[in-house]
Amino acid sequence: MNAALPWLDAETGFPDPERALANPPGLLALGGDLSPQRLQQAYRHGIFPWFSEDDPILWWSPDPRCVIAPASFQPSRSLRRTLRQGGWSFTVDRAFADVISACAEPRPYADSTWISPEIMAGYTALHELGQAHSIEVWHDDELVGGLYGISVGRMFCGESMFSRRSDASKLAFWALMSLATSWHLPLVDCQLENSHLVSLGASLISRHDYLTCLAMARDLPAPDWHTAETRLAAAGFAPGRIQGLTS
Repeated sequence: MNAALPWLDAETGFPDPERALANPPGLLALGGDLSPQRLQQAYRHGIFPWFSEDDPILWWSPDPRCVIAPASFQPSRSLRRTLRQGGWSFTVDRAFADVISACAEPRPYADSTWISPEIMAGYTALHELGQAHSIEVWHDDELVGGLYGISVGRMFCGESMFSRRSDASKLAFWALMSLATSWHLPLVDCQLENSHLVSLGASLISRHDYLTCLAMARDLPAPDWHTAETRLAAAGFAPGRIQGLTS
């Protein structure tokens, strides 16, 4: 690891994101902690943690940045057909612990997960403060997909999604796009590009442009997530009737 990278302690704030390394691309700092206060500070400045089990906490601000403009999202005809087939229902912030645990499960294409118990504890603490949110997708009362992320003013920063049934994560993403559009959010942050996100309409912008948009959005009043399920139901996403949820 580059010795010039700043090591964060309890008293050290983040450096300017524009100082992030070109190689590995976007790496900005090491150390620190995953307290709600540290995570809030990070996301307000376009920075997020991402590290493997044997690494220190690594903080990133990539250039370019993967984002999607919610108003431009168009679900495919096949995804619309999937929703019409029935059996699906949607909830918001009813099973955050279950969603983040599912996102941490091993994937066929990866040997390990970056969502460690430390990560789970940090984001669960943010959820308890009303700043991290989850969308849950159910099929016949079974949790089959979902996503979670962080609300930063009028911006939503997506973290991870999972799917246990074909198209379930895409339906969660569509639900997020519906909410973000109804709240007039300019962007949803997707952090790093991958083929799944690109297939859903995500694209790349420069870090400078992302930070400019974030600076305009972060101090605006956050959406009222207590209205999210009502908004989804009005948009055609059937409300869940799930009992005994864990969060």
